[in-house]
Amino acid sequence: MKLRTIIYSILLGISTLVADASDLTAKADSAYMNDQFAEAARLYLEAAEQEGTSSDLYYNIGNSYYRQNKLGEAILYYERAIRLDPLNKDARTNLEFVNTRITDEPGDRGMFISNTVNGFACKFPANCWAGIALTSFILLLGAIALYIFSSNIPLRKTGFFGGFILLAVCVLANVFASIATRYSTSHNEAIVIEPSTLLSTSPRVPKDRAEEAMLLHEGTKVEILDSVTTRIDSVASRWYDVKVDNDHRAWIQGKDIAII
Repeated sequence: MKLRTIIYSILLGISTLVADASDLTAKADSAYMNDQFAEAARLYLEAAEQEGTSSDLYYNIGNSYYRQNKLGEAILYYERAIRLDPLNKDARTNLEFVNTRITDEPGDRGMFISNTVNGFACKFPANCWAGIALTSFILLLGAIALYIFSSNIPLRKTGFFGGFILLAVCVLANVFASIATRYSTSHNEAIVIEPSTLLSTSPRVPKDRAEEAMLLHEGTKVEILDSVTTRIDSVASRWYDVKVDNDHRAWIQGKDIAII
């Protein structure tokens, strides 16, 4: 009897949390429709804490920040939405639009071929690529069986050449699945969320112009290479060694960026 009571209490608590989170989302939707964008963002974030994150929820948070003209935070949450669901076309469209409104134009980062391959792989979820890999592997087994056991010459040729094609598809799909998984789970990119920030040649506030590296504005994406914690007068500060593009690398304060 006690066990039944405990289970009932747990289920009741879970249902209450789900109802509260759903209620928060509804309130956030209402606030957004009434142009209360700061309140909508707050409620969406609270809902994310209670019911967990989702691509659509991040998309709504990005929209709320954009309507407040907080381009850095908007880009941050659109990026997070796409990380969770690369097929979220609305988030990708809005991200492309907001990126046209930021101050800094992104430079080239990485190699053209690797960027092209990674970009293509990350347009689809990892489980989509995994499904293609599994399907092509099963068909590959069928092609091998056709080549071995068939006495018909045209069918054997189909099994032979089709097997090579299916093998290539299987290998490529597995590679793309690995890239997509790494993309969705990595935390090596960040967005500048301050209106502007001055980067330094060393992990500390620049003491003179010689230590000033460059000025970045909100919405700029950077790649994190390393990080250190410095301490001045017992106050700890986190600094990140970031790559802005192929020609620029410097240190930025942790408070000025948010990791995707």
